[in-house]
Amino acid sequence: MIHQYRNNGYNIVMDVNSGSVHVVDDCVYEVLPAVEQLFAQGNRDRQSILDAVLKGGYHFEKQELSEAVDEILELAEAGQLFTEDIYEKYIGDFKNRQTVVKALCLHVAHDCNLACRYCFAEEGEYHGRRAIMSFEVGKKALDFLVASSGNRVNLEVDFFGGEPLMNWQVVKDLVAYGRSLEEPHHKKFRFTLTTNGVLLNDEIQEFLNKEMANVVLSIDGRKEVNDRMRPHRGGQGSYDEIVPKFQKLADSRGQFNYYARGTFTHNNLDFAEDVKHLADLGFEQLSVEPVVADPKEDYAIREEDVPAILEEYDRLAVELIKRQKEGRGVNFFHYMIDLSGGPCVAKRLSGCGSGTEYLAVTPWGDLYPCHQFVGQEEFLMGNVDEGITREDIRDRFKSCNVYTKEKCKDCFAKFYCSGGCAANAWNFSGDINGCYEIGCELQRKRVECAIMMKAALAEEN
Repeated sequence: MIHQYRNNGYNIVMDVNSGSVHVVDDCVYEVLPAVEQLFAQGNRDRQSILDAVLKGGYHFEKQELSEAVDEILELAEAGQLFTEDIYEKYIGDFKNRQTVVKALCLHVAHDCNLACRYCFAEEGEYHGRRAIMSFEVGKKALDFLVASSGNRVNLEVDFFGGEPLMNWQVVKDLVAYGRSLEEPHHKKFRFTLTTNGVLLNDEIQEFLNKEMANVVLSIDGRKEVNDRMRPHRGGQGSYDEIVPKFQKLADSRGQFNYYARGTFTHNNLDFAEDVKHLADLGFEQLSVEPVVADPKEDYAIREEDVPAILEEYDRLAVELIKRQKEGRGVNFFHYMIDLSGGPCVAKRLSGCGSGTEYLAVTPWGDLYPCHQFVGQEEFLMGNVDEGITREDIRDRFKSCNVYTKEKCKDCFAKFYCSGGCAANAWNFSGDINGCYEIGCELQRKRVECAIMMKAALAEEN
């Protein structure tokens, strides 16, 4: 499968199955579809391919066309064009593989001190009641993780909410308990935390820097954008109180191992300005993502917004290239693609591992496939006392991959997004093997921009 596109002056060709990416001249770019069609028909003969190209009515000299055909055939011979899908034949083994739990999202607080308008957790309540996780429930969750992790050494725990700092003592106690399990069980915990920053102080910062491998700092960008969507319950904004705290924390971590993470909505389709604003505030690790919301909400992204968003992603990519060349580059999460290695095959095919390797734990110890399914009783998988009692739910998620999703099969981005978010697919199609059409369209654009940026910066170097 070949995907080719033009972006920011570059002719880019992706060989989807091999992962090879090529920047080509206009002649190769225009001739390539004809050669691909001939290859699909089983024609590998250079002369007959060249004869067909010469009759194609291209506005290039014969020598240019001949050289283009040779270049394409050389890449095909090297296994970098027109390659076969080597992954689908392994899908049976993939489904039958033994799965172990390697990561938990601990909902230590189903409560929040902000009232973010787009919050899927309903101000921390998750379709239910406000609650705080006890130390005992948290201990059982970590014991469950260790017991369910098989031979896996590295385990991950994310402290999540609501706002986890509202249950700060339990967070500290659970980190200490997790550390006490490492040596006797031959495990290593990687703790992370997501916070809105309202309760952040020097003591918390010191602990985070000592124990948290990554911290997600929730902020939407410009003051007016942030305060419109992330107010306190009384309506007052949060921007002025959190920015200095976040700047201090980011600097104290050497501008690594954190993300300033925002959400853009229908109300700020010029979200590149929010990325630039955060970068100008000094943040170097950034993620500003599209809201996923009920279409009836006034801030929800609509189909008619998509063209403007695609253009904005292009604009943002060019701006980030410019900043990189000027020596003030930042990392934008959705444009970070590893073309030389990338994730393992399992990750390429099935993504985050929700419902199998990754589970969410509620304050009272219930297990769900991920934080976005919490409160949806049809996805209640078990609890920390009994473990997974609904293996049928686990098996549904275990079988979910890019080959079970009809819309993924012919999508060039499938090995980059790994089939997308199961929760979004469920919420918009009623099937975890379905898709969220707008999300897919935006994801494809982000992949194109990310690869274009690789080309531009490689050229610069």
